[in-house]
Amino acid sequence: MERTLYTDEHEALRESFRSWVDKEMVPHDDEWNAAGIVPRQVIADAGSHGFLAFDVPEEFGGGGVADFRFNAIVDEEFQMGGVGSSGLGMSLHSDICVPYFLKYCTDEQKQRWLPGIASGELITAVGMTEPGIGSDLASMSTSAIRDGDHYVVNGAKTFITNGINADLVILACKTDPSQRHKGMSLVILERGMEGFERGRNLDKLGMHSQDTAELFFTDVIVPVENRLGEEGQGFAMLADNLPQERLSIAISGVAAARAALEMTLDYVKNRNAFGQPVGTFQNSRFVLASIATEIDVAQAYVDAQILALNAETLTAADAAKSKWWCTELQKRAIDSCLQLFGGYGFMNEYPIARAYADARVTTIYGGTTEIMKELIGRSMGL
Repeated sequence: MERTLYTDEHEALRESFRSWVDKEMVPHDDEWNAAGIVPRQVIADAGSHGFLAFDVPEEFGGGGVADFRFNAIVDEEFQMGGVGSSGLGMSLHSDICVPYFLKYCTDEQKQRWLPGIASGELITAVGMTEPGIGSDLASMSTSAIRDGDHYVVNGAKTFITNGINADLVILACKTDPSQRHKGMSLVILERGMEGFERGRNLDKLGMHSQDTAELFFTDVIVPVENRLGEEGQGFAMLADNLPQERLSIAISGVAAARAALEMTLDYVKNRNAFGQPVGTFQNSRFVLASIATEIDVAQAYVDAQILALNAETLTAADAAKSKWWCTELQKRAIDSCLQLFGGYGFMNEYPIARAYADARVTTIYGGTTEIMKELIGRSMGL
C-alpha cells in the first residue's frame, strides 16, 4: 500500500542516510558485533552529516525542524539497511534523550550541552532501570541527596543502552527517598565525574554491538545546576516523554518486520525444494500474505501516530497500543519468516537468524507488552 506520510524532502534524507549506512556501517557490522560496541566516533560522523537531533535549534547546531518524520526515516532505514541492531544508539540519542534537553534545560544548560548533542560529540543515555525493580520505577533506590549547591548520588542502574559510550546520562533518582513517584528527580551525570563507574558491557541474546551496561554511583558530586526541571518532577517528565519513546520503538518494529519479509521473499523465490521454488507452495504464500497484510495495517496506524505526535495530540495510551502491537508483530513475523528458511534460518550467517535474536527484547524494553496493556486498560476506566 502506498504511503503518503513523507514529502520529497523526507525521501531525500532517506536516500542520503541509506547511502551513509551502506558506506559507513554495513561493512563494519560483523566487526562491531564481535566487539560488542560501535566506535563512538561513528555517531560524531552521523552528526557531521546532519543525521542527529533534527529538532535541536539551529543556533545550537541542530536541524531546527520539529518534524518527527525525519526521525522515523532514520529508524526505518536502520532496519531496512540491515543494521537495525547496531549499537550506534541514534534512536535513543535523537528520539528519546533529546526531548529531555529541549523541554527541561535552562538556557545555560542548553548552551552547555545541546551543541555537543547535535554534533554527536556528546552521546546521551537514560538511566531508569535498576536491578530487581523491573517496571516499578517508583521503587528505585538510587538517591541524590542535596548538600548545599550539589547532590550526592549513590546507587546503580542496569540494562542502560549507550551505557559505555554515553557522556551524559539522564539519571532518574530519588531526591526524597521517603516518597515514591513524588520523590523522583532527574539529574545529568557527566563522563569523568568521580565515583561514576561503568560496569560490564552486558552479554545479551541479541543486539550484540549495542553497548548495554551497568552503571554504578558512589558518592558522586553532581552540581545542582545539572538538575533538569524542579525537584520531585522526575516521574512526570519521564511519563511525558514515554509516548515518543514508544512510538520510536513501534516504528522500528514495523520496519524490522518489513525487512524480514523482503529478505524472505527473495529467499523463497530462489530456493528450490521438491523441484520448485519454496515460495510457490501454498503454505509459503499464505504465511507471507498474512505477514504482508499485518505489516500494512500496522504501518497505517503508526503513520497516523507520527502525525499525531507532530500535532502534539498523541496520547500515552495510543502510543502504548502501537508499541506492544508492533513489537509483537516484529517478533511473530520474523519467527514465521525464519521457519521458511528451514535449517539455514538457524545459521548466524543468515541475517534472518540475527533478526530473530534481536527482536526478542523489543517486547520488553520501553515498557513490556504486559505493562502496555495495563496502561491501555486503565485509560479505559478499568
